[in-house]
Amino acid sequence: MALYETVFIARQDISAKAAEDLAKNFAKIATDNGADVKRTESWGLRNLAYKIKKNRKGHYTLLHIEGPASAILEMERNIGLNEDVLRHMTVRIEKLPEGPSAVLKSSDDGEEGGFRGGDREGREGGGFRGGDRGGYRGDKPGFGGDKGYRRDNRDASPAANESSKEGAE
Repeated sequence: MALYETVFIARQDISAKAAEDLAKNFAKIATDNGADVKRTESWGLRNLAYKIKKNRKGHYTLLHIEGPASAILEMERNIGLNEDVLRHMTVRIEKLPEGPSAVLKSSDDGEEGGFRGGDREGREGGGFRGGDRGGYRGDKPGFGGDKGYRRDNRDASPAANESSKEGAE
């Protein structure tokens, strides 16, 4: 039988227990249709990259399932009908991964500050220095902000502007 990995995101305003109950319900649907749920991981309440249906956070849950495609289709149909599920995705995998998922591994490492990093070790003076833009940009010639330096038309005489308009016609 084929192996599948399903991740779904439940709304932020349901409890963690309710999110676990959703996972149990979806696992039961898959089991009733001839599949075997190998592993269930709750990743907890996490920030979303962007708002989905007015939610900024969601309860993430991972299911590893071995079974026929018909069982997965029925489970996905029920996931799509559930109002508490914001998004879901199922992919077919070749073999089950060993140990905890990458998401759980990164949370177990105890990283401070997450992706952006807590301590700025090895940086001169600490703090933000421009990131991938190469630091302070005022020292580079020709850089004057978003639109660059602007030509000042206030110094030009009205006669010069009129003669340039006549030449253009």
